[in-house]
Amino acid sequence: MFDVIEIEKDSDELAILIGELDAFQSTLYPAESNHCLDFSTVKEEDIRCIIVRDGEGNAIGCGAIFLQGDNAAEIKRVYIRPQYRGNKIGERIVASLEQLAAESACHVLRLETGIHQQPAITLYQRCGYQRCDPFPPYIEDPLSVFMYKSLL
Repeated sequence: MFDVIEIEKDSDELAILIGELDAFQSTLYPAESNHCLDFSTVKEEDIRCIIVRDGEGNAIGCGAIFLQGDNAAEIKRVYIRPQYRGNKIGERIVASLEQLAAESACHVLRLETGIHQQPAITLYQRCGYQRCDPFPPYIEDPLSVFMYKSLL
């Protein structure tokens, strides 16, 4: 059993999970292709974060939406600890982020992920996301994949 809960952006548990994600991505991509959002630079009202807890209350995954003010949001910082992958937790995270986006009057969700993260790309495709061109603030990057989904 897994629980998804909304959490503040400055949560220590969230920071630990994001640190693990950053360490993982730094092995896959050069710094200029790691498009990580530093939550400390974002206003509280512009971001909504979640964590996933296992049956014992341990934080095992996370994700966020970065609200962009044009009825759109960007999915950020989706991560699941390796030992918990393969349990459909990714789908739960994406569905929870879509619900938060809809509650925040977003009509479109966008994301950027890397070409070396095929399981993430497959997850997003299964959840209805389609490839698209880079969107602001991104520019073309051969190591990036850009995707979107209409929530209408």
